[in-house]
Amino acid sequence: MSQRFSARQLAAALALAAVIVGSGWVPGCRRQEEAEETPVAGAPEGQEQPAKPETPEPAEKPEPEKAEPAKPEPEQAKADPEGWESLFDGKTLGKWKSSDFWKPGKVHVADGAVVLETGTGDLTGVFWGGDPAMLPRIEYEVELQAQRVEGSDFFCALTFPYKKDCASLVVGGWGGGVIGISSLDGMDASENETTGYMEFQSGRWYTIRLRVEDNHIQAWIDEKRVVDTEPGERDVDVRIEVEASKPLGVAAWNTKSALRRIRLRRLLDE
Repeated sequence: MSQRFSARQLAAALALAAVIVGSGWVPGCRRQEEAEETPVAGAPEGQEQPAKPETPEPAEKPEPEKAEPAKPEPEQAKADPEGWESLFDGKTLGKWKSSDFWKPGKVHVADGAVVLETGTGDLTGVFWGGDPAMLPRIEYEVELQAQRVEGSDFFCALTFPYKKDCASLVVGGWGGGVIGISSLDGMDASENETTGYMEFQSGRWYTIRLRVEDNHIQAWIDEKRVVDTEPGERDVDVRIEVEASKPLGVAAWNTKSALRRIRLRRLLDE
């Protein structure tokens, strides 16, 4: 059924529509300008919203320094319970020097021993090149092992300090077997009261120990005492041939010799 509008009603409807369109309002909608200018909640009007702070990345933790492993403390040299002091390390000559004999043989270290080669001259030897003042003159012992490698005469003439002078313990001299002290009142080991005899084998080690006390000199070979003398007021000195062995030294006569385990100890604390 059709409805008729009067001219007045139609005019009123058109006027209302014109008002709505002019105001820009449509039910359920907002103008675009208002939507764009609406500030974010919490920010003052007319002021830009501050940017959201960036979360800083965690700083890298430095790696802990690696502690170096503790260095082991050097081992302390163990004191010999009997007071012996080594004079030869079995590796180098150390303070041992070649004695100034006439055309001696080569002196070197081999297989843990000092080797005295035969030379053009009769004698080859070594002497202690350390401070002579450090060597005792009495109240001490010297010990070593000696071997006749080749030859037939003395392989160990051990020259040692005695009070203000020196003397020599000769082992294997005068054809290979004489033992004794050179010299007492100018008489050498083959002609004074210390003269002894012992057969020595080539290639065998012999332990020789000398003990020097005030007015008493003793010597042992492999624990057998071979010298026991009290010089008293007698003149004690070395033969001129072995002067280069002073104050402490070892020489061999036309014989290849080997020496090892050379040591010394003082007797003052005994």
